[in-house]
Amino acid sequence: MNEVVTIGMAELLCSNDTAPLRTSGLGSCVGVIIYQEGSTFAGMAHIMLPSVTISSNREHKIGKFADVAIPELVRLLRAKGASSYRLKAKIAGGAQMFASAGNEMMRVGERNVIAVKEQLTELNIPLIAEDTGGRNGRTISFNPATHELTIRTVHLGTKVI
Repeated sequence: MNEVVTIGMAELLCSNDTAPLRTSGLGSCVGVIIYQEGSTFAGMAHIMLPSVTISSNREHKIGKFADVAIPELVRLLRAKGASSYRLKAKIAGGAQMFASAGNEMMRVGERNVIAVKEQLTELNIPLIAEDTGGRNGRTISFNPATHELTIRTVHLGTKVI
């Protein structure tokens, strides 16, 4: 069995191997998987916030913001030989972990999901499946050989999309 490749918060990684890609601690964060149909080309990002424009700090991990992480993930996949027109995506996360009481800034999970979908649309990458929202954290694992995304949600169990 292949060793699992772990992607940390605000990180991203691309591979052309069959080793599963995993990230944990997805609360309001969104795990984005972009893969090439019919191959083992795959990448995962653990996105924490919607846009780099809200950051005053120019020193940040490339995987932190949806608007820079997703184009970078695609660029890395293409550099490894993936074909842009065969790329697909799956996403999970974007929970509402804290009561918002009408405060839009506290709705980070929802804003992250919207930003991720906007980037995928802009890059013409079809979103094949998603498990987003709710109030529970998730751990996800993507199998590049089968393109199955296994999602373990706190208190709700495991599902595969």
